[in-house]
Amino acid sequence: MTNFFSRFSGRNSCLGVDIGTASIKLVELGSAGGKVELKNYGSLEVKGHLDRINDAIQTSSLEAMDKDTAELLKTLIESVKPGTRDTIASLPVFSAFTSLVELPDMQNSETAQAMEYQAKSLVPMPIEKVHLDWFRVGRGQDASGVKQQRVFLTAVPKRQVDKYKSIFSEAGLNLRALELETVASARVLTGGDGALTLIVDIGARSTAISIAQNGLLLHSAQADFAGSSLTQAISRGLGINIQRAEELKKQKGLLGKGGEYEVSTLMLPYLDVILSEAKRVKESYENAHSIKVGRAVLAGGGANLLGLEERASDALAIPAVKAEPFEGAVACPKMFSPVVKELGAPFAVALGLGIRDLNKQ
Repeated sequence: MTNFFSRFSGRNSCLGVDIGTASIKLVELGSAGGKVELKNYGSLEVKGHLDRINDAIQTSSLEAMDKDTAELLKTLIESVKPGTRDTIASLPVFSAFTSLVELPDMQNSETAQAMEYQAKSLVPMPIEKVHLDWFRVGRGQDASGVKQQRVFLTAVPKRQVDKYKSIFSEAGLNLRALELETVASARVLTGGDGALTLIVDIGARSTAISIAQNGLLLHSAQADFAGSSLTQAISRGLGINIQRAEELKKQKGLLGKGGEYEVSTLMLPYLDVILSEAKRVKESYENAHSIKVGRAVLAGGGANLLGLEERASDALAIPAVKAEPFEGAVACPKMFSPVVKELGAPFAVALGLGIRDLNKQ
């Protein structure tokens, strides 16, 4: 097993950097007095992704544009001026192979050997070409009373890890670890919460859907429709440019009335596809494990869509709320109060990365 994904301790500050398909989000977190607090944040968005796929920072072909992304990171760092360069960065769902494996309960050293063996049959690439990581998500007994463990396996192509190393080195950052975005969001949105939770993270070009509990990721999937799908629907339907369509989406959301109602109706077919896929993931997990998901948490920039919580609650048949990581996992200074409601959902992944290894002294 590689140690590139391993934890680094003894830190009182860290950067969480979430590189999405159309934006880079950064938070600087510090720990003191037994709590983790937001010290600074920043975001840089690439607008061209709305109508030109090649303007996305990274795509599902597992390729990130090294030079351009490094330059964007440099620009963001120069703007934020963080007090540390130690960084944990996100990996998109589409860049990794994941699987939930059930094994007999055993020591960590034996589990590591077993997972490497399991990976040979589960990962659709030669094992020597990937970095493997795993973490235990639960223990129990099978029908015969034999002790079992559930282990979440992640495999990332080495060329993808090398690409990230190059990008962050070029940007002058000390990349300490990489982590799947759904692992980070599970940590910050369900840490210390035993409720089985469906997380729907609506980004610009894709939607990450996951099941989590007690801060641990249990299952992850992806939908290709996302925020830009809604924007493009408005643009085509109203015959307006993409930037104006994006503005209308943010201003009116699903709450448009009268002459503005068409903005909402144009988005609904695409939004319902996202919610239908989330419901399919939820029901599939429930059926496989004979357990019910209790709630949904909406994250990502798309979670700020006005009226989404009510629509999602109806579609998923469970309560759906917008992510509020500043209500529990991370303290937010009063100076950020005017924007805290808008920050929580879009920055959930970055916050989850940032708190990963901080000392809570």
